[in-house]
Amino acid sequence: MATEALATPRGSWVGRTVDFFRDVRAEVRKVTWPTWEELKKATTVIVIFVAVLGLVIGWMDWLLQQIFVVGVAKLF
Repeated sequence: MATEALATPRGSWVGRTVDFFRDVRAEVRKVTWPTWEELKKATTVIVIFVAVLGLVIGWMDWLLQQIFVVGVAKLF
């Protein structure tokens, strides 16, 4: 019985699209948005974290390159 309910169309695609956007609007109204200060703090933390992570990945890349490319070349 449940599969029959899912298989039957619920109206036109225009009506379903309108219903979808109504639901989206209702859900967005329920969101607790951050204050401007919270947003600035979170953005600062994220930018610093990404910069540090980029430096760590760059350092690891350089180190592994020194080990595997330069180190192996010295062996031969």
